[in-house]
Amino acid sequence: MPKEKIISKLIPVFRHYGYEGATVSRLSAATGLKKASLYHHFQGGKEQMAEAVLEYISNWIEENVFAPLQSNKLPRDRILAMTKGIDKFYESGQTPCLLAVMSLGEADNLFHQQLEQSLKQWLDTLAQIVEETGVEPQQARQRAEDAMITIQGALVLVRVTKDTKVFQRAIANLPQILLPD
Repeated sequence: MPKEKIISKLIPVFRHYGYEGATVSRLSAATGLKKASLYHHFQGGKEQMAEAVLEYISNWIEENVFAPLQSNKLPRDRILAMTKGIDKFYESGQTPCLLAVMSLGEADNLFHQQLEQSLKQWLDTLAQIVEETGVEPQQARQRAEDAMITIQGALVLVRVTKDTKVFQRAIANLPQILLPD
């Protein structure tokens, strides 16, 4: 099985159980590989698997969220393209945020810097787009943070209520949160 396919099967385990709950038994079951085969692909064990998952996710987000934000289109069009990427990434709110679950417990010690850098890049990019519309830098940053709060809050609500309409409404509201009237 190609390594990329293995990583794609590891992602849901880390998303749903976090780093500490992603036991090698669960990871093995998700991939259909015996533990020895997993260790053959990931000699560094679970930590290396998590690193591979985070790198895979980072690359996906770069292509599907950041690239549209950095295009030459109008700010509203870039934000709308980002919302499509977010919707796809979170499967319309059905999957938990990997950044959130990987910022808990032992994973926070291992991956904090990488997670912080990803979130900072996203916030900075959003704030820059908002500034392009004439909004002052401090207000632009606050709007970017409000957008993140909206996304993450919606994901928590969906996880608890199982109502994905909350997430759909939240991402539909992102252009209004970020861009001036």
